[in-house]
Amino acid sequence: MRYLIISLLLLLSSCFKEPLYHSQSYVFGTLVDISIYGETDARARLLSNQVLADFQNLHNRLHAWQPIAAGQASELGQLNAAFAHGKPMLISPDLASMLVDATKLSVQSNGLFNPAIGHLIGTWGFQRDEFSAVNIDADKISALVKAQPSMSDIVLNGHAAYSNNPSVKLDLGGYAKGYALDLAAQYLRKAQVKNALINIGGNIIAIGQHGDQPWRVGIQHPRAPTAIATLDLPDGWAIGTSGDYQRYFMRDGQRYCHIIDPRSGYPAPHTQAVTVLVPPSVHAGVLSDVASKPIFIETAENRSKAAQIFAIDHFMVVDAQSTITVSKQLAKKLHWTDAHVKFATLP
Repeated sequence: MRYLIISLLLLLSSCFKEPLYHSQSYVFGTLVDISIYGETDARARLLSNQVLADFQNLHNRLHAWQPIAAGQASELGQLNAAFAHGKPMLISPDLASMLVDATKLSVQSNGLFNPAIGHLIGTWGFQRDEFSAVNIDADKISALVKAQPSMSDIVLNGHAAYSNNPSVKLDLGGYAKGYALDLAAQYLRKAQVKNALINIGGNIIAIGQHGDQPWRVGIQHPRAPTAIATLDLPDGWAIGTSGDYQRYFMRDGQRYCHIIDPRSGYPAPHTQAVTVLVPPSVHAGVLSDVASKPIFIETAENRSKAAQIFAIDHFMVVDAQSTITVSKQLAKKLHWTDAHVKFATLP
């Protein structure tokens, strides 16, 4: 799973009369933060523990390469094996819904968001917990690209799934965290929680606010251990970043990150980070996870088009030369940590 860092800036102050409960865990291969404001510690702990348990269950079921236990593949692992052998498999109703949604988003992105390229991700060494340089097998990469695995190759017949293309191997690492955000927000709202912030490795969604102030989050600088900017995250809004600074390796002086262009089979070389800000909707979390990928992969002249495909008006790009470009809508919301930062604004 990829690491995405957006620093959570909790504005702790003794003047708040209501309690702030904060918990952390490690799920989806990244750090998870849950902050609940205005509830008793006992209730907030109970709710947070349930959210984390739900996350862990989802992580176990959707893990692209690790088995649940010895000799027992995850549900996604079993499905990938069925695809490879050309056999149908019964899957859980929620996984079926995820595949329908991910297919729609993949088609919408013209294939730049493509969870079916798990074999390519594995070939580059990104289906493991630690990353080191791999030998670049150009022939294998070319063959995998030529096989053209896509989400549209997956056929759902009720809750049975099969693939028309044996080269399809699912890796939902660029979808599952956003999906989990939406589930958690829905659960907490049903539990009558008025104020909370959920952060899964930099994909963040807000419920309510923090006392009498909006939740404030920081956007990670891709080449420094600090925030490049901060912004207020209102109720229902979500934010996410795709970056080249956590899951990557260096070879012969070149950085290879985990965000792969399905058209070439190679990691996208011209971007350090993309941040998207998503307005409230039932799928805000998913969009915060998915929409940054096509923008990251696309060339500079096509980034705005890639954003508009998902109706993303608020986004920021840091390219390989550390040039910062910000959409006009997002520029109005950012508080730069360096008052002298230079950036270009898109019209």
